[in-house]
Amino acid sequence: MIITGSGQAQSPAKPGKAAADRPAVLKGVEKQGFEVMGEFDAPGGLRGFAGLVGGQQPAAAYVTADGSHVLVGSLFNEKGEDVGEAALDRLVAKPMSDKIWAKLDASSWVRDGRADAPTVVYTFSDANCPYCHHFWQAARPWVDGGKVQLRHVMVGVIREDSPAKAAAILGAPNPSAVFLENEHSFSKGGIKPAASISPALANKLDANQRLMLELGFQGTPGILFRDPQGVVQRVSGMPQGEDMDKVMGPR
Repeated sequence: MIITGSGQAQSPAKPGKAAADRPAVLKGVEKQGFEVMGEFDAPGGLRGFAGLVGGQQPAAAYVTADGSHVLVGSLFNEKGEDVGEAALDRLVAKPMSDKIWAKLDASSWVRDGRADAPTVVYTFSDANCPYCHHFWQAARPWVDGGKVQLRHVMVGVIREDSPAKAAAILGAPNPSAVFLENEHSFSKGGIKPAASISPALANKLDANQRLMLELGFQGTPGILFRDPQGVVQRVSGMPQGEDMDKVMGPR
């Protein structure tokens, strides 16, 4: 994507320049959803800017030396290397991942697995969701082996009684035990829904659903995990094939 503007000529700059020093042409891509997170060194007289597209996708923007044009996308050197990749990881992907992880940690989730498991995987789960149940079943070797702790961020979106079942789990003295009861009896209909949902539990469920949508999931399960570089990755739906190993790590 190329945007043309009427900004003044700019000289090459080092990372860390204030927002006021940014080329005016960037305002064009900012109106289209590009959020500037920081500046980095770029070759050929270009100025490189790391940012987010749509609040989710890391992307690089390169402003020409005259400050009048900006290209959003990938720039490769003679070795076929993306010259902005490291900057995106440093300035965008890792900080964004830390923010997402903190939001997940602050959500209303139910622990499945050992508290000291070395790997944590979050999943938006509905007590009536068959694909969530399949994921729970497939995860047993990792969870029962103490390698992974699943954190189920409970939502109620599948059936009419889903919010009440989620409330029964979150409102229980031992949410993990009630969650497991629902999974073990899933083929028989699972647990009984709560007779009523308190305002406090309703607020928790609403917050969980807003977070699910904010993170780009339209249904369950919505799975989030950190890759070896610490960057949050997403899987929508039941992981297939090698994706399960990517999510859970080695058995």
